[in-house]
Amino acid sequence: QVQLVESGGGLVQAGGSLRLSCAASGSIFNAMGWYRQAPGKQRELVARISSGGTNSADSVKGRFTISKDSANDTVYLQMNSLKPEDTAVYYCNARDYSRGINFWGQGTQVTVSS
Repeated sequence: QVQLVESGGGLVQAGGSLRLSCAASGSIFNAMGWYRQAPGKQRELVARISSGGTNSADSVKGRFTISKDSANDTVYLQMNSLKPEDTAVYYCNARDYSRGINFWGQGTQVTVSS
């Protein structure tokens, strides 16, 4: 059974930092990442990491860093210099290419106050 367990969301003032964690289990994941969805908006990619490297949205470059502990299949998102527009529900994503399946975490709320 695949599980993605997220933690680390919360309320922070603009300019502050948060670190999200996502521990994955139950499959072999070829890529992991974070997406976010703000009210009234579509879910969007924040950052992703795979054996090919990392990529991130232009809106977070220079502020957010994605990393992974491969021994534990845990992915982290270090978020610095947070802005009110970063407010959203953040979802962990993990991909199993061999089965062609995307897995999603339950989501964690990040709220940045101005």
